[in-house]
Amino acid sequence: MSRFTRIAAGLAGLAIVATAGASGAVAAPSASPSSAATTAALPKLPTAPVVRIGFFANVTHAPALVAQQLGLFDQTLKKEGTQVQYVLFNAGPAAIEAMKGGAIDVAYVGPNPSVAGYTSTNGQLLNVVSGAASGGAQFVTKQSIKTVADLRGKKFASPQLGGTQDVALRAYLKDQGINTNIAGGGDATIIPTDNAQTLTLFKRGDIDGAWLPEPWASRLVTEAGAKVFLDERSLWPAGQFVTTNIIASKAFLTKYPGTVRTILQDNNTAIRYIAKNVQSSKDLVQQQILKWTGKAIPDAAINRAWGNLTFTWDPLPGTLRKSANDAVTAGLLKLNANSLNGIYDLRLLNSVLTASKARTVIAGGLGAQ
Repeated sequence: MSRFTRIAAGLAGLAIVATAGASGAVAAPSASPSSAATTAALPKLPTAPVVRIGFFANVTHAPALVAQQLGLFDQTLKKEGTQVQYVLFNAGPAAIEAMKGGAIDVAYVGPNPSVAGYTSTNGQLLNVVSGAASGGAQFVTKQSIKTVADLRGKKFASPQLGGTQDVALRAYLKDQGINTNIAGGGDATIIPTDNAQTLTLFKRGDIDGAWLPEPWASRLVTEAGAKVFLDERSLWPAGQFVTTNIIASKAFLTKYPGTVRTILQDNNTAIRYIAKNVQSSKDLVQQQILKWTGKAIPDAAINRAWGNLTFTWDPLPGTLRKSANDAVTAGLLKLNANSLNGIYDLRLLNSVLTASKARTVIAGGLGAQ
């Protein structure tokens, strides 16, 4: 069966949701009928003339990449008179700054940038409106690093200061009694670095490891001989933790809720497609990464990366709260008891899930649901 035949077959079967892909790592929570039936069951809401969607060319953003490659965003939003523009980022803090500057309206980002954007604007900038991915982050190092004691005095990379993996690395090291600081000093040095450059630095021996999202953790393992010192899933109950959320500018969400709702429908459709069509989804992600970066991912890396991820619209709010506390521990964020109140607005997502007879999600006491 050709790739295009697989894709067509997958789109025709989106009324059924598989609980796991062939790798056993891709899941959608509950089943739903077709997106057409869902749309018919929902009231009309205001839509935007243009929407700018931020994303990363990472496997952790597979729902966004699959939706792009299948034309879901373009087709459904065009029917509502909305033009789609895509904006590529390497890490979440840059996406948050772009949203602050009015350059994007909706974005796929990790929990820590979401929290930082929300708290630094006293809750005025954004809302988390859906989940997208869980898992897919690992601390990979040189083979010679065998124990926690070996981490002292070493140099490690993270995608960007204050990003989700940066916070996870700093919090983990602190829990092990290894202090770091944002100036690059301490008992170990953390160097925020573009993911592609991290691979180059590791190959040259200029860094000793990195805490990375997929597929970059897998690329260091399969292409540069790194070892997995720690899979982040081992730190979380049931191995589940939010890696990618969908956020919307609060101003855009208020003015154009119909456009945000359509994006959430398309995200859900992409997640259902991934659950039923693992190999085709890998192909689609490969094509988008090649399009946006100019380089495809080796098959060994994407196959390994895929097995480390779960794709889900559940935002897993308890794990966002823990990630925020980790940022406090790492000295990157200050929170009071009510700082995160209102960060979630899951009402549009739950309206879509209810219309499709799927299980709704919760905000964990941190917003509307």
